Amino acid sequence: MPSKRDYYEVLGVARDAGEDELKSAYRKLALKYHPDRNPNNPEAEAKFKEAAEAYSVLSDPEKRRRYDQFGHGGVEEGAFTGGFSNVEDIFAAFGDLFGNAGGGFFDQFFGRGRGRKGTSLRVDLQLTLEEVASGVKKTLEITRQERCETCDGSGAKPGTQPKRCATCGGHGAVMRSQGFFSVRTVCPACGGRGQRIEDPCGRCRGRGTVAQKKPLSISIPPGIQEGHVERIAGQGEPGEHGGPPGDLVVVVHVLPHPVFVRDGDDLHARATISFKQAVLGDTIELPNLTQETVVLKVPKGTQPGDRLRIKGHGLPRVDGYGRGNLVVEIQVEVPTKVTPEQVRLLEEFEEIELRNKKNGKRKGLFDKVRDILG
Repeated sequence: MPSKRDYYEVLGVARDAGEDELKSAYRKLALKYHPDRNPNNPEAEAKFKEAAEAYSVLSDPEKRRRYDQFGHGGVEEGAFTGGFSNVEDIFAAFGDLFGNAGGGFFDQFFGRGRGRKGTSLRVDLQLTLEEVASGVKKTLEITRQERCETCDGSGAKPGTQPKRCATCGGHGAVMRSQGFFSVRTVCPACGGRGQRIEDPCGRCRGRGTVAQKKPLSISIPPGIQEGHVERIAGQGEPGEHGGPPGDLVVVVHVLPHPVFVRDGDDLHARATISFKQAVLGDTIELPNLTQETVVLKVPKGTQPGDRLRIKGHGLPRVDGYGRGNLVVEIQVEVPTKVTPEQVRLLEEFEEIELRNKKNGKRKGLFDKVRDILG
């Protein structure tokens, strides 16, 4: 069995070539050795497959790392089996490389009439902060095109059949001359289907599909971030002419919470304490998103606006390793109404403060309150 050529040599790039350079090199070779440009040419088909195999390895960071370290042996076991069995596998793997999601560059340039990938759908998913903290399973209602059961997807009225397109003879493509080249393009009469429907289905009106609602269950891991985009392959609109379905794009939005504010993996909240608690210190209990009670130790001499941190009581990190913190901003409650006794004690407090200043003594706030309270 002949030995394989170096993948970098196949694509004609340096070993430090970037993603764009790899893609450009592969595009040139794929066009040069494309089977439609080289009909009945086994050598060109072999080079076409060789270029696709090289690109499939070097465009994947993990495969490329193994190849750089171990050569061909590092990618022929497990993740890569050593090439494509036929040209159709290459089109299935890299069809989108040459165009948008609706169809490949090969379809437009060579007019092979291959199925076009279906349109992707987007869903905006709203989550509460409690659901982010614990993770949740959600069932989405997806409205998408599904195969018409009346005509079984043919688009033709039951009892009738689509007829072969007279323009392209059922091939889905026609030959057109462009300068020195004869290029196959998608048939304008049938849109590449190779068939024409003269008596369309009354339910789907010849499309072969109808809009239907479909439930889809997805699992949301704990700690997911606002704006996270999850792409679920194959759950979008069906492809045209037998092409693969599009994807479902789920965008996550986290609803505001009445108590907690999220900052990455941390949670921020406010706690109001009394003047005495601020001066003498205390231990208070706070609620948490998981309905557990969190104990916060307030040190003596805590000032209004101080932020106290409770480690490990924030949101779980999405990678599963650890949690963020709970950051509590302290507010000191100032009474709006006081009794005569409270007024007397406050005035006494103020007298002690002035006397200490006059005598050059500066007691701490804790000592002053202790003097008043005995």
